[in-house]
Amino acid sequence: MSSEEAPAPVTGRSTQAGESPPERWAWVERSIWTERMLEALEKGVKGGVWFSLVDKVRRPSTLAAAWERVRRNAGSAGADGQSVKAFEAQAEDHLKRLREELAEGRYRPSPVKRVWIAKPGSRQKRPLGVPTVRDRIVQTALRLVIEPIFEREFAATSYGFRPGRGCKDALRRVDELLRHGHVWVVDADLKGYFDSIPHDRLMDEVRKRIADGRVLDLIEGYLRQGVLEEMKLWTPQTGTPQGAVISPLLANVYLHPVDEAMRQAGHEMVRYADDFVVLCRNREEAEEALATVRRLAEERGLTLHPDKTRITHAGDGFDFLGYHFERGTRWPRDKSLMKLKDALRAKTPRANGRSLECIFADVNRTLRGWFAYFQHSHWTTFPPLDAWLRRRLRSILRKRSKRRGISRGLDHQRWPNAYFRERGLFSLAEAHRSALRPS
Repeated sequence: MSSEEAPAPVTGRSTQAGESPPERWAWVERSIWTERMLEALEKGVKGGVWFSLVDKVRRPSTLAAAWERVRRNAGSAGADGQSVKAFEAQAEDHLKRLREELAEGRYRPSPVKRVWIAKPGSRQKRPLGVPTVRDRIVQTALRLVIEPIFEREFAATSYGFRPGRGCKDALRRVDELLRHGHVWVVDADLKGYFDSIPHDRLMDEVRKRIADGRVLDLIEGYLRQGVLEEMKLWTPQTGTPQGAVISPLLANVYLHPVDEAMRQAGHEMVRYADDFVVLCRNREEAEEALATVRRLAEERGLTLHPDKTRITHAGDGFDFLGYHFERGTRWPRDKSLMKLKDALRAKTPRANGRSLECIFADVNRTLRGWFAYFQHSHWTTFPPLDAWLRRRLRSILRKRSKRRGISRGLDHQRWPNAYFRERGLFSLAEAHRSALRPS
């Protein structure tokens, strides 16, 4: 078998062999995870189950570290109306009260405020739960304590909401597998995953590693906390609320057995939260992989979306994490392009009272952020987007020069491409050419 035909290597764990513990756990909160704790984590505790963790959650240094993270992330007020800024004004008193409530067993999560936000590139909306600032702090403290326990075992095939991993790592893995001949793709989607996780079975997974009853009560309290929506309060029977700090970790905990089962079956799955693909060498293998993942999902009380799950060949194309893969290359999928254009439209209405410098600076921030993620797209992606944006900017200039209608006619000569370049407008095409040049 040639090197090109050899399977791409797969690591069964999220860390590389030979990586030292300090490198592996550089991301942990060191006021909690001391050298002694990390040594126990590396060697494994008796029975694989951790006791006496709640004292670390309520420790002043843990709550202070959690508060700092919540403060940096900002976000809107929860159901109690208290903003991050208002909490900050009396942070010391609030944190002291939280410590006392946790120590005395009086702490109870408040209802989450449910809001509906637009899905990028779609007219649909998705629910988002907004916890109170107090609950965000305790959830963050809880995550700082328990996340390393589960990270020790999470599979390398899982990339979503994990320290030191992200979308770009998952995309690189997909590219690697495609180059090694895994060109049959199971393109799958779990229907309403975050809202359909069974509470009792999720807690069973958590109990495999955590035996501190007070920590388990905290986690279960977040799963069953009320939801306040349009002045109506109700209690969810399944799911972990999107928007809760602890939810992504719990979602990965529940899907970890699926990751392991697929790995043991020899299937090359790349998963980012509830979005995943399985890359295979032939149609038969893909059909087997789909049957396996469907069975595993059903065993966990989950459902593959009937309209978003299919087997396809890479030559016919598939979407994953904002990209469209096809014929050995990739470019932004349609929804990703729509999201960018919607953001730019909002910044470039013709009736725009801001100076060109302000408009360009605002637009450039969006373009640079978008390009940082999509710079690996095929080169033909970028010139049309540049032209589309310049046309909108010419329409602004046309209105300011007392001309009616959108950009047309001689506007390209009045304000040539060089006009925008000289004033510092970010060019996606030029940035892409620059990125391809050898350093």
